[in-house]
Amino acid sequence: MRLLNIVSSPRGADSVSISIVNAFLDAYHRTCASVEVDTLNVWEENLPDFDSEAIGAKYKGVSKVPLNSAELSVWNRIQSLARRFQETDRIVLGVPMWNFSYPYKLKQLIDLISQRNMLFTFNGQAYGPMLKIPRALVIYVRGQSRNAGAGIGSPGFEHQTDYIDFWLRFIGVDEVKSLTVEHTWDAESQETVEQGKAQACAMAVDF
Repeated sequence: MRLLNIVSSPRGADSVSISIVNAFLDAYHRTCASVEVDTLNVWEENLPDFDSEAIGAKYKGVSKVPLNSAELSVWNRIQSLARRFQETDRIVLGVPMWNFSYPYKLKQLIDLISQRNMLFTFNGQAYGPMLKIPRALVIYVRGQSRNAGAGIGSPGFEHQTDYIDFWLRFIGVDEVKSLTVEHTWDAESQETVEQGKAQACAMAVDF
């Protein structure tokens, strides 16, 4: 069993999303002792830019034109990142809310690896997933919540969850489970985080 743990917070030991994911992973190790965890930290991977070389490599690949050395280098890096998704059985992803969305480094990873014939197919008319991953868990962490007191209107917080859920299903995750932990900035934060850890541990039983 291989599990891909995607870390999208740069805060290390101070990160709520990382602490709750780690609680889940500890519990999952007790349930599935043979699990191998591959941690992909978007802040430590030195992700290449999806720049002119990367885009050039993409379009040359579609046209079956040879790549130059710079294009080949970045395309090989993209393929190696995508391979970690191709080889995993489960995905766990911690997502702190940044401006009602997700960290830009996570979007950079998604833009790099979401390539035709790597994570999805396209025949000119319809898209299809390439992965066969039974389930993923996304842990969303928010400093506030979408309630009357927060003063946040629609679409607000759904923008964070809807896109990540869509993307995971698009590439081939059958079941996307989620846990949302809110009020991590106020007086309730310590209690909220502990509750989140307990809920994450409970979800590890049948993951």
